[in-house]
Amino acid sequence: MYRSNRLKTRLKNGEIVFGSWNVFASSFATEVMAHAGFDFVIIDHEHGVGDLGMLGYQLQVLSGSPATSLVRVPGQDANYIRRVLDLGAEGVVVPGINTAAEAKAVVAAALYPPMGSRGAAPGTIRASGFGALAKEYARTANDNVLVICQIETVEGVENAAEIAAVQGVDMIFVGPYDLSASAGRMGEMDHPEVVALIDKIEVCSKAAGVPLGSVLRPDMDLEKAYTRGYQMIATGSDSTRLRAACLSDVSSFQATASSGPFKRS
Repeated sequence: MYRSNRLKTRLKNGEIVFGSWNVFASSFATEVMAHAGFDFVIIDHEHGVGDLGMLGYQLQVLSGSPATSLVRVPGQDANYIRRVLDLGAEGVVVPGINTAAEAKAVVAAALYPPMGSRGAAPGTIRASGFGALAKEYARTANDNVLVICQIETVEGVENAAEIAAVQGVDMIFVGPYDLSASAGRMGEMDHPEVVALIDKIEVCSKAAGVPLGSVLRPDMDLEKAYTRGYQMIATGSDSTRLRAACLSDVSSFQATASSGPFKRS
């Protein structure tokens, strides 16, 4: 079901949005998340377990919900980006962008000519309703697709200003964990050296007028993130939320079973 990209419009209007990651290759898990109230769901094909066949089912679920569908692709492969968008993803999150040239290549892969070089088959793809909205899709897809570039290496930080300035990049997404690893401080996302690198990304993105997105890190809660100028926060996932709920229930049971009349010997 082709529709206008509400998330992209909201970001352009300066609104803040909140969403979650999805790593299980399950349309059922996606459906639960799609109707939970998140503004968007990022289906993770970099670290998740899904394939393109299952992605189609997940996108079907999301297109019947208020949540915008985003897919983090495994890398900068133009063919993979094309297939994800042809399936109907409303945007792509591309990891490990290190240079402006890489950002330009990602934009080219996501957009039709003359703005890009994405292969065009609007008469047959799911994104256009298998051709039912082929003309509308061909005319509006470039304005509708959300292109998000992740900066998560020291090299990417060094080139952050040039990356943010690339026409067609709709958001810079900070990847703090990989950035800490790249800086030789793996997992130390609140280390001053890592924080300084993140600060530079923030400055460069704001100077270019490009929205910022990220995950939460130890030194930053939701309020601080939005106060610092981030518009998009994607935190947690289907796996972490399931695990947290299970641990909470088991902990509650153990507390009950170890005290009062239910105490076990």
